[in-house]
Parts: sequence; structure tokens; C-alpha cells
Amino acid sequence: MSGIAFVAIGKNEGERLRRCIASLQKESSRVVYVDSGSTDGSVEFAAGAGANVISLDTSRKFNMSRARNAGLQAAIGEWRGLRYVHFIDGDCELIPGWAGAAEEFLDGRPDVVAACGRRRERFPERSVFNRLCGVEWNTPPGEAKACGGDALYRVDALGRVGGFDESLIAGEEPELCMRLRHAGGKIWRIDRDMTRHDANITRVSQWWKRHERAGYAAADVSHRTAIATGGREVLFKDKLRSPLIWVGGTIVLLIAGALTFSPALLLGALVLILLLHMAQAVRIARGIRPRCPDLRTSLEFGVWTMLAKWPLTLGILRCWADRSRKREAEVIDYKGGA
Repeated sequence: MSGIAFVAIGKNEGERLRRCIASLQKESSRVVYVDSGSTDGSVEFAAGAGANVISLDTSRKFNMSRARNAGLQAAIGEWRGLRYVHFIDGDCELIPGWAGAAEEFLDGRPDVVAACGRRRERFPERSVFNRLCGVEWNTPPGEAKACGGDALYRVDALGRVGGFDESLIAGEEPELCMRLRHAGGKIWRIDRDMTRHDANITRVSQWWKRHERAGYAAADVSHRTAIATGGREVLFKDKLRSPLIWVGGTIVLLIAGALTFSPALLLGALVLILLLHMAQAVRIARGIRPRCPDLRTSLEFGVWTMLAKWPLTLGILRCWADRSRKREAEVIDYKGGA
């Protein structure tokens, strides 16, 4: 794999970073670690392990786009003739054999500019939120619209589109992949395990913040892509429409019930809301069932997806408020460090 360099990014990942770098060094000596202000010794560990360490300037706000771009530039400067760069989040570890298979795939498919595989959740048994992340990662192989945080890219293709958009606090991978596709490249998901991810989401507050960030990203990226493409491709339209309809409809029904000044009608509105949400949760569970290990997980996915409409809506509204005030976006951190 002489044509690949790995770029890992992170902040206060601790043992997760140790596993990440160790997994990369089994594949290549070309490893860059970009740190976003860690205080847990991550920089010292990565340097001691032999990685090329980049510590981002603290005078500018951190985000994953900025970290990945910094890592890309460091890799290009360090290793001349670099053809591929593999990005990986510091809470993930590379599965043996993946990188070679991905490189071989890209070598044989000059039309494909980025390749990813399956991301597996490392500890799904630790919380319902970890299990749900595992379901999210389990997406079908074949041509795709986007990769996630872990993927192998052609360096020249990234250069042509200018890399990641550093003004985005989330949703940067789909936005980048859209630009790569519009430049003529294809994105491909290979039928192979790629990384193990340690979500480490054990509290409702973390789950809430994660979806608030997703809502913010959906509103931000959809607005930007609508402008950039003249409306030809607007990313995350469904992620905007669905939470707004469900939350807005719930609020309208509650207000209508309250304005009748009838306890019976208010109770009826509450029952109707509950039944509608339960029916939709079951519908979602049925649709996701083929990607779930068991019926319980699919039902959990349906219920928590409906509950997530609320933090998603909050994130959307927060983005709209920031845009109307022309205020710079703040990173929404749900892990307390990463």
C-alpha cells in the first residue's frame, strides 16, 4: 500500500486513539494524526507512536473539516506522489485487510474517486444508543451518494474540488461527496467491513446533542447545496421536512386541544398524538428490520427515531437563527471532547 497515507483526527479520545493508531500502523508507516486541542496526552502518545502529529492552531475554531484538510496537506507535503488518502476518526480502528482491498478496488475503477465499507459498532451491548449507531452504519453496498468519516479518497480528486468545507460544523462528508460527484467522480460502498467504531454514547444528553448537531447540519448543508446547484440537488431535504412536520403537527394539536378548554378534547389530542407516533415508529421498525440483528433493535430504532424529531428540530431552528443573525456556527459537541 505504498500509495496510501492515513489521516486520523481526534480530541481526547484516550484508549480509542491508541487502538486507532495501532490499527493504522499495521497497514502503513504513513500515518498523520491531527489533534484538536486534546488535554489527555493524545498528542504525546501519537508522537511517541511514530505518527506525524499536527496540532491545530487554537486561535481558530476546531471542526472535523479543518482537521481533515490539515491532515491531507501534511500528508501531501510529507510523501510525494501520494495517490490515496484514507481518513479515519480517532474513535475508530481499521479492520485488517480493508485498506488493501479498497486500494485494489480504486486501482481497477478510475471512475470511482472515493470508497468506503461497513463501519461496525465496537460495543453495541453497552447502550441502546450504541446499538442504534450500529444500525446506521449498516448500509447497502454499491454506488452511493456519500461516504462517512472513514473512507479512502483519490488525492487528485480532493485537490480538484478544494477538499472539505471548513465552515461546516457537521455534514461535511456528504457535501464533499456531492462536489466530487458533480465533478464527474463516483462514490462506492464496498461489500466489506472497514472499521470498528466506539460511539461511547451512554447518556440521553449525548444522544440529544448528537441529533441536535445532525439537525443543524441538515439545515446548513441543504441551504448551501441548494444555492450551489441551483436547486438541482438539495441534500438532507427529508431530514428537514420530517422533523418539522412531526414536531409542528404535535404542537398544533396540543394547542388546538388546549384552546377548546375541554379536558376531554385535550386528552383526545394527546391520545391521537401518541397513536400517530406509535404507528410511525412501527412503520420505521418494519422498514429497518433487514438491517437489524433482531426485532428488539428494529423497534428501538423506530421509537428513538421518532423521539429524535425534537432535537433535530431544535438544531434546524438553531441553524436558521444563526443564519438570520449572520452568526458563525459553533461546534455542537456530544462526546465531551471528540
